[in-house]
Amino acid sequence: MKRRFIDTVMEPLRQRLTALKVVFEHITTKDGRRSMYVTATTTWRATITPQHLMFNRNDMLVGGIRPHLYCLPILKRNIHQQALRELVASGFTRAFLGTDSAPHSRHRKETSCGCAGCFNAPSALGSYATVFEEMNALAHFEAFCSLNGPQFYGLPVNTGWVELVRDEQQVPENIALG
Repeated sequence: MKRRFIDTVMEPLRQRLTALKVVFEHITTKDGRRSMYVTATTTWRATITPQHLMFNRNDMLVGGIRPHLYCLPILKRNIHQQALRELVASGFTRAFLGTDSAPHSRHRKETSCGCAGCFNAPSALGSYATVFEEMNALAHFEAFCSLNGPQFYGLPVNTGWVELVRDEQQVPENIALG
């Protein structure tokens, strides 16, 4: 999310339509984080993907392109990744989980004009947990994953639960389409 867009489009819109609920899907920059902090409104929220918390553009590009890390919005520099990690680690209640999981067949990703998107559904929760643990912020994990979103949308909180077990997990190289 570009700072100019926030300042010239979203801020005037927020001032005119004070009750309008807005979710910035998959913020990726320190400017996106800044807009969440400096805006006093309670009607703006943001989602953050696991890939934008775990990786930056160096992970995707250094030593050769890794097409399975190519997603839109594209991975940014490490200063932006760190800003997002600090946001979720702070327990900021206006940010929540947004996987943006996008499965594509291998031949559509590994081509000269590959599809954008990371298929993270099988590993998303564990990926988020890893980041929260690395940031010493597991106390904020449940709210980010399960409470902040429903609260904003006025939805009931899911009464089911998931037990995460700390264990080494290898993400499969391939997942069958079907």
